[in-house]
Amino acid sequence: MEREAKKEAFRKYLESSGVLDALTKVLVALYEENNKPSSALEFVQQKLGGPSISEYEKLQAEKSDLQLKYDELLAAHRETCRELAELRNMKLTTSSKENADADKLKY
Repeated sequence: MEREAKKEAFRKYLESSGVLDALTKVLVALYEENNKPSSALEFVQQKLGGPSISEYEKLQAEKSDLQLKYDELLAAHRETCRELAELRNMKLTTSSKENADADKLKY
């Protein structure tokens, strides 16, 4: 009984959110297609607004390339921040040493 109630609630959810209508329209379009596509799944994805398999693979490759560039830029940024911190420390050390030397000359 509980399982049937869950199934019915899910069906109502799909219906109220427009999923059933969208899938029905796509499946009707596929049925009415004179020249059936070689990939029914790709047809459905395209009709629902998703990328084709080849577009998806292209986007995945682009994402990988961008991730590599991001990682390189992040590493360069971290190195630059490390160098900046070293320069600041050197400046502080030099300033402290100069102040100490100036104090010695006063006395």
